[in-house]
Amino acid sequence: MLTSLIGRTQEIAILKQALSSSEAEMVSIIGRRRVGKTFLVNTIYEEELIFSITGVQNGTLADQLENFADQISEYAETDLPIQRPDNWLKAFQLLRAYVKEHLDNKKKVIFFDELPWLATQRSGFLQALGYFWNSWAAQQNLVIVICGSAASWMIRKVVNDTGGLHNRITKRIYLEPFTLAETEEYLNSRKIQFNRYQLVQLYMVMGGIPHYLKEIQGGKSATQNIQEICFSQNGLLADEFSRLYSSLFSEATTHIKVIRTLGDSWIGLTRKELVKMGKLSEGGTLTRVLEELVQSGFISAYRPFGRKKKEKLYRLTDPYSLFYLQFIEDKAYEGKDIWQHLSQTQAFKTWSGYAFENICLRHITQIKKAMSIAGIYSLSSSYYRKGSLAQKGVQIDLLIDRKDQVINLFEIKFYTKRIRLSKADADQLREKMWTFEEATKTLKQLFWILISPFGLVENQHSSGLIAQSLTLDDLFLE
Repeated sequence: MLTSLIGRTQEIAILKQALSSSEAEMVSIIGRRRVGKTFLVNTIYEEELIFSITGVQNGTLADQLENFADQISEYAETDLPIQRPDNWLKAFQLLRAYVKEHLDNKKKVIFFDELPWLATQRSGFLQALGYFWNSWAAQQNLVIVICGSAASWMIRKVVNDTGGLHNRITKRIYLEPFTLAETEEYLNSRKIQFNRYQLVQLYMVMGGIPHYLKEIQGGKSATQNIQEICFSQNGLLADEFSRLYSSLFSEATTHIKVIRTLGDSWIGLTRKELVKMGKLSEGGTLTRVLEELVQSGFISAYRPFGRKKKEKLYRLTDPYSLFYLQFIEDKAYEGKDIWQHLSQTQAFKTWSGYAFENICLRHITQIKKAMSIAGIYSLSSSYYRKGSLAQKGVQIDLLIDRKDQVINLFEIKFYTKRIRLSKADADQLREKMWTFEEATKTLKQLFWILISPFGLVENQHSSGLIAQSLTLDDLFLE
């Protein structure tokens, strides 16, 4: 069964360690919707799992307790269904009685999936879970796995809980989307093969979300797949946006406002700019919303080079949300080959450049490995200075500031062929480097690194200017 898992090496090791340890373990798994959390647990713990329950989305306390009664009846294989308990304390008493009958020398697993849906407001679920663990389960041969897509809720309410679950989490997993290499491996495991340019086009739309990637069909181009998955009436991603945020956040209005505002400003926004452009209220609610969107993987917060730590720049980096706002919304079902048309427009060229930048930002580890600087301590950031009458503006979407007195500046281009620098291109890069050097007063050595799908044609304009050229193959390093 393990052969069906792609990647997840560290996560598998953590789950196996929990199973082989001599103590009871409570494992928290956090990851965005559709990333494969449930599949991971069910695959690794297939033989040891003795009870599993998934919260009912938008369900009441009564709904959740009814669901619990149904699940424990199913696992206990009773002739008559177990009646719904009055509260979670009584529910956990039933669970304890059931688990006692299945304990032996081999460690057993209990799985609570979509915990934020189970733990409805003022339901007493978390208190009952804490009591169940502290009074009994912590002394048993058990692994309890708690899982949730609402990352910030899980961290705030469970991982950093100050009540009965305080410091009770023994192992933590944050499940990331697939990398490009893992996406390629996943599709190959399904006998679907693309060249890497086609695969990157798909990744720019779907990211590394397994639930989205399983919709891809072999024998069809990236353009054909995107048309069917995103623009056909029955396509999975045609209306996923309407469900995505409301399924994770109980009050998702502000979350969606932030996403839409960032979707209109690809260079990124400071908090102050976000408040102004999105007509958002300043205060604690916005702080929580930004934190939740960052921790859930929809937006990224970058520290601009040379700025104070608190002066973050926020960018929309969820591939699907960006694609939806740019192309799917208001355009779905407009024609059989709408994506064939849209993919030839200037809007596509602009979007694909930004989407490719986001892919590079998500693959910093692979970039450092390709540059042979993985062992050098470094910080990744961006740089942006607005232009004025007195000074030129400059924007660098990625730079790596290294401890060996070097700063790598990155020029990221999504072209369909190898890049050949003209004299004007070279002059522009030199000017950008000089402007950055003058504005930051850095004394470090500056090197330009080019990242593009097919690399660079070296000529007199690139010689002595481009220190290294990286291609798609470098982003696919494991």
